[in-house]
Amino acid sequence: MANTTKENIDKKRKSIRRKRRVRFFRLIFVLVMICLVCSAILFVSFAVYNAGVRVYSEFTDMYQGYNDRRTSNMGQIDPKFDGYTNILVLGVDDGERQNADTILVLSFSNDTGKSRIIAIPRDTWITSSNHSGRLGELYSWGGASTLVREVSSLLSISIHQYVIIDMATFAELIDVLGGLDIYVEEDMDYEDENAGLSIHIGQGYQHLDGAGVQKYLRYRGEKLGDVGRVQRQQKFIKALYAKVLQLDTIPKLPAIADIFRNRMQTSAEIFDSAHLANVLRKMSSDPPSTFMLPGSENEEGIWIPNNAEIAERINLLFPAQDIVKNPDEEE
Repeated sequence: MANTTKENIDKKRKSIRRKRRVRFFRLIFVLVMICLVCSAILFVSFAVYNAGVRVYSEFTDMYQGYNDRRTSNMGQIDPKFDGYTNILVLGVDDGERQNADTILVLSFSNDTGKSRIIAIPRDTWITSSNHSGRLGELYSWGGASTLVREVSSLLSISIHQYVIIDMATFAELIDVLGGLDIYVEEDMDYEDENAGLSIHIGQGYQHLDGAGVQKYLRYRGEKLGDVGRVQRQQKFIKALYAKVLQLDTIPKLPAIADIFRNRMQTSAEIFDSAHLANVLRKMSSDPPSTFMLPGSENEEGIWIPNNAEIAERINLLFPAQDIVKNPDEEE
């Protein structure tokens, strides 16, 4: 009887010791697994952190490069014009040394989508600390950034982007849109073998294709000279604006986007895409208000800007209450 009791006690003790060993090994296993999981989490977190730092650093470098290029192309952007998107549009000719034949500033209100257009004669005389000469000719050696700075200084406004389009691309764009209906104010007959121009367009309403619109815009009659050319540019822009807003333009948008993406030069980059898309989405159906740079033409065909009238017109186009104030200037 005593032996049986002792055997039972020994068995219980062994069972208890075995259970203790099992619990001990389980505890060790759990601790090892926790250490492994924690190590894996730390490793993954460290890898993700390093990847995040690397991506952030690359993004920061990209954005800094974008800002550097923007400052180089545009100069400092005045925060007073944050409520607008001002785009310089340059139509360049086909010569070996390309000049800017058409110079327009398109301004959109970011809130309302209303647009305004400032037409600047290509023969506008510019005199500054860096340049002196006809504005359109400065493009041939200074490029778009030079014209951006000169136009910005001339008008005392910020230029946010620029777009450059050559004659062939311009004609292709008009053809994709299906041409334009324009009233031609006088018979246009002009021949210039050296420039390769042969212009013959009758007075009255005309449906013009890309080549025809080119000739209409490049014609320089004896009556108004370059002033007449700028007036036709304004009329053309209004006709183009109305055409773009028509419903039958929607199926043509992919082809138009392809031209903008592959055939035009622009300062806009990926960082500008969302903003520009929002501006275009809000485009008003109201026709744009247009005006020609105030000034007068001298005997040599040079357009002399009237700075006082320019300042007055700019104040009307960009009223102070519509311009976003710089927080540092607020009381």
